[in-house]
Amino acid sequence: METGGQAMSFKVVEIFESINGEGMRAGELAVFVRMKGCNLSCNYCDTMWANKPDCEFEEMTAEQIVDRVKKSGIKNVTLTGGEPLLQKDADKLLEVFSSEKDIRVEIETNGSIDLKPFLKFENVSFTMDYKLPESDMEKYMNTDNFKILRKKDTLKFVASSVNDLKKAKEIIEKYELIGKVNIIFSPVFGKIELTDIVDFLKDNKLNDVRMQLQMHKFIWDPEERGV
Repeated sequence: METGGQAMSFKVVEIFESINGEGMRAGELAVFVRMKGCNLSCNYCDTMWANKPDCEFEEMTAEQIVDRVKKSGIKNVTLTGGEPLLQKDADKLLEVFSSEKDIRVEIETNGSIDLKPFLKFENVSFTMDYKLPESDMEKYMNTDNFKILRKKDTLKFVASSVNDLKKAKEIIEKYELIGKVNIIFSPVFGKIELTDIVDFLKDNKLNDVRMQLQMHKFIWDPEERGV
């Protein structure tokens, strides 16, 4: 596929096969396609290296990316970053994926990008962050996305503290998100006691909210890449 006579290309810093460490398909095999660059700078980011200007990347066309996924024999693909939806012509990549009915595409997105242009693809779901106060990025959140998230999508709150959890509860109640979208509370690795999240869920009777750990950080070294 070409745009303006030139083949589209995407800045890919790595493609690897592993298990999904989080989200609604946690524990399932997935092909991860990590794109370069992000418009946010969370203080707990574990892939900051992929956002640096001098980060090495490979220019790949949409067809090359999809072919790489198909050759793996794995049905789940996770587009991640960085922020994958910052890539120019991201919708065109999803269009190519949409013709592959056996492939399920999950987009990990940071909550600042308008998701409406990407809703038309049936085999695409979103795992969208809402950045809590201690990330220092909350002011960039696009709350209009709450209106369009669906039951197949996931809203993820990554918490550093009980105060973060309180803000997550406030957002859930303000936008009446229970039952509309899958909701996950995830800890910033090493920053909050896991029992604090469990106690918060119990104390506030947060039914239909799921606590989830980043599985890959317990299987491999937390700093390991490509796993």
